[in-house]
Amino acid sequence: MMKTFAELDFPGRLIAVEGLDGSGKSTQIYLLKRWLEAEGIKVYFSEWNSSELVKSATSKGKKRELLTPTTFSLIHATDFADRYERHLLPLLRAGYIVLCDRYIFTAFARDVTRGCPPDWVRGIYSFAAQPDLTFFFKADLEVSLNRILKGRPKLKFFEAGMDLRLSSDPYESFRIFQGRILKQYMAMSREFNFVVTDANRNVETQQAAVRKRVRERIDLERFRRRSPLPLPPAVQRTNRVEEMEEDSAA
Repeated sequence: MMKTFAELDFPGRLIAVEGLDGSGKSTQIYLLKRWLEAEGIKVYFSEWNSSELVKSATSKGKKRELLTPTTFSLIHATDFADRYERHLLPLLRAGYIVLCDRYIFTAFARDVTRGCPPDWVRGIYSFAAQPDLTFFFKADLEVSLNRILKGRPKLKFFEAGMDLRLSSDPYESFRIFQGRILKQYMAMSREFNFVVTDANRNVETQQAAVRKRVRERIDLERFRRRSPLPLPPAVQRTNRVEEMEEDSAA
């Protein structure tokens, strides 16, 4: 049984968001981050597949369509392990609230859907602790698809699961692939205590529900900064100039 960071006595807390592509989870965690910052909370943000160690290799492999399901899984595991050791754990030890746009559950859902053995996938992520709070944004497939296509003209190859040869039509492939991923997520939801959120609702309603749950589950006062954030250099320079002008005028 995976333990949470609270159960492992870490000073910080980790909040993760999961969901299908186009579910709106990235928007929600961005809004959560901005709200926590405005509240004076010590917060750090990390997203899936963003480690500089393997980012370029992943990008090249995707462009050339060279990645097998196993290779895909191992590259993402390497990415996560690098961020986990170099970014997530140090900030959690320093008493921050860490926000993750996707966590190990993305691999559990996607990699298994791509044909990797479930026990094997979970085994390579066995070093990771469970988030203290995981939101799963559940959106209808058509809603997710429409949101994606609003921002760009077509689906990406791997996003649509075209590597699995589910259908020659990328939109149908997307529906099949993401539908299978959704089944994996729903099977995990009770095991890992996901907070399942209706992602078909408007952004504001969802965000209000997210903030309410965060307040209920995490004592935010413990993570409030004791001193304000330092001003950006440009603002500091402006303040110094104003002080000098006031001194000269006096």
